[in-house]
Amino acid sequence: MEEKVLNAMKEADKPVRPGEIAKALDVDSKEVSKAIKSLKNKGEIISPKRCFYSLP
Repeated sequence: MEEKVLNAMKEADKPVRPGEIAKALDVDSKEVSKAIKSLKNKGEIISPKRCFYSLP
């Protein structure tokens, strides 16, 4: 799931919300939120503003 989230963020090429990623991947937003939390803790993604995430 983390890999899919990263790929969706690369394709978007702008800060995105978890709901946008979930819709693009056609999965539950809770799964996306878990993956985002994990990726953020690893330092693979950043949050430029509240509720938006992007690649560093």
